[in-house]
Amino acid sequence: MDTQTPSRTLSFMVCAVAYLFAVGIALVAAYIFRTYPLLYVIGIADLVATAVIFAWSYAYNNTSLYDAYWSVIPIVITIALLITSWPLQGPLLRALLVSGCILWWGVRLTYNWARGWGGLAHQDWRYVNLQKSTGPFYWIVSLLGLHLFPTVLVFLGMLSVYTAIYKGTRPMNLLDLLALTVTVGAILVETIADKQLHTFVRNRKDPLAILDRGLWGQSRHPNYFGECTFWWGMCLFSLAAAPKEYIVLVGPIAMTCLFYFVSIPMIDKRMLKKRPHYEQLMKEIPAMFPHPPGFRK
Repeated sequence: MDTQTPSRTLSFMVCAVAYLFAVGIALVAAYIFRTYPLLYVIGIADLVATAVIFAWSYAYNNTSLYDAYWSVIPIVITIALLITSWPLQGPLLRALLVSGCILWWGVRLTYNWARGWGGLAHQDWRYVNLQKSTGPFYWIVSLLGLHLFPTVLVFLGMLSVYTAIYKGTRPMNLLDLLALTVTVGAILVETIADKQLHTFVRNRKDPLAILDRGLWGQSRHPNYFGECTFWWGMCLFSLAAAPKEYIVLVGPIAMTCLFYFVSIPMIDKRMLKKRPHYEQLMKEIPAMFPHPPGFRK
């Protein structure tokens, strides 16, 4: 495979082919293991798709090829769940609401990634730093920590979708309404936060300026808050469908811990290095969980 760095347009074509190929191979794996329980089949297919994307990442020396996996594969899994679950055991309305939220969230997040991706000439700064620090062991770290680990996290998050669509039989109830409110609210928070950040970066005149207005004045990382809240919304849908399936709590708990204890400290450390006055902002604005509008230390 030609590993020369292609243009941005060609990069997206490469990415699209990689994901179509990954989904195709995953479907073959799912067919081979079709006699296994559905959750096992999904897990196996998910790992196979991850391995395929890793192969493309390695071939192009760019781990950022995997970045879209977080938002693309949940859509694929949800479609597969709808097909394999028909006729549904639970309410059709719940399945449609969950699927609609996943589709909206996934398409929006993928679009947000795409408009900021510089193509195969660009790689996330975290991967670049990790590649420098791990040297010859980088691709082992990339496989385990940057490909398989996020795949497992998303799979744990998707346990809620699996339960809500495939396993849960409880009729629609007030918890579904709460779940819908939380989920839609989370997507809107992410959307507004990303739009505010995009506009700020595009219009700022001082390269060292920091966004501290709008949602970014209530939380230093409102996009992460929205992302975690989205998975808690999915969890609520699951508990509305099957109240005793407490295993679904693992997904949103793991997501929240990842963002709060790993992703945010990493970004804050970089911000402090590049913008020393960011330290004052850290004292005034909470890391992820927002304070009320108008409140500031």
